[in-house]
Amino acid sequence: MLNLLDDYPVHQTPEPLAHPATSDRNVYDRTWFNGYVADGSWYFGIGMAIYPHRGVLDCAFSVVEAGKLQHCFYGSRRAPVERTDMGVGPFRIEIVEPMRQTRVILEDNDSGITCDLTFSARTGSLQEARQILTAASGTRRVMDATRFDQFGRWTGWIRHPEGEIEVDDESCHGTKDRSWGVRGVGERETGGAPATPGGICFVWTPLIFDDRIAHAIFFDGPQGEALVREGFQAPIYSREADIPATEDPALERMATARHRIEYHPGTRLAKQAEIDLLPLQGDMQTISLEPLLKFQMKGLGYGHPEWKQGAWQGELATGHESFDPRQLEMLAPENLHTQQVVRAVDCQGRVGTGVIEQICVGPYAPAGFEGFLDGAN
Repeated sequence: MLNLLDDYPVHQTPEPLAHPATSDRNVYDRTWFNGYVADGSWYFGIGMAIYPHRGVLDCAFSVVEAGKLQHCFYGSRRAPVERTDMGVGPFRIEIVEPMRQTRVILEDNDSGITCDLTFSARTGSLQEARQILTAASGTRRVMDATRFDQFGRWTGWIRHPEGEIEVDDESCHGTKDRSWGVRGVGERETGGAPATPGGICFVWTPLIFDDRIAHAIFFDGPQGEALVREGFQAPIYSREADIPATEDPALERMATARHRIEYHPGTRLAKQAEIDLLPLQGDMQTISLEPLLKFQMKGLGYGHPEWKQGAWQGELATGHESFDPRQLEMLAPENLHTQQVVRAVDCQGRVGTGVIEQICVGPYAPAGFEGFLDGAN
């Protein structure tokens, strides 16, 4: 099966681009964004992914303002063969210029949520280390993915059932996250010998300062052992035209990174955190993180009991919901995965902003979690 991208010299296998190199049913290719303001008064998230062997293309848009409900739009359709088709019903993503500018549009629909937003990059594309995780019991890879990030700004508007947000690129920061490979999505597989689930702690911290970004990513095992651990810094550019074409030669990769999280009692939600960036040369940099606003990642399909990513919903389906993120049972499995807007302060007293994303499932010794879903003391 051919698509328009086959006319470009980009092939990595003898097959057309519509044919993934792996037959794993959980192969995926995802585009994700967030946007927020430094005072934590509002946040929005965007996601779209194709799952070629599941035959699904799905998307979501979700927004929350401080003191209000989190409003969510979900969409799903049969996956098109044409990879340049990035639309699901009223939702679409338009790549205006690769690695420079992207437009996201949600037209009128039953959710009462609409938007017209443009993301403008302010950094080069920052490739994270390949993320390979193996099942706790067995030898199968449950995750094998590549991701790159870009930091930028948004302009446009959002309307939702409780109001309207004017999005100004002078104040609205954001992160673009492109990832592809294999990871567990959709309906659970059945059959075979029963497997004992393992524990995992995931932390992701894209942070923005006046002249640079700082970023760290962690996958820890149950004892706190490092499965994936990486940190880096890179410059921010004032104009799109100044951004390196792809990867930035000024990117500084750290030797390693560490994290420390204090949790709200009875939950697995960060109350405050610190990130250590340890460079190849020079002194360690510690950045403290103060959470300001919570966003539930189930609003983008992560762990959602109905609109989970990659699940078959029909030829074309849309849905929506609103909930109060302050009134949830935070130890329910679908509520463990969060992003929080944070105030970031580095060891020199410079103030920035960003988010901390986290999900911790199962035993995790550094936090004192002994069960699968127990909370902090």
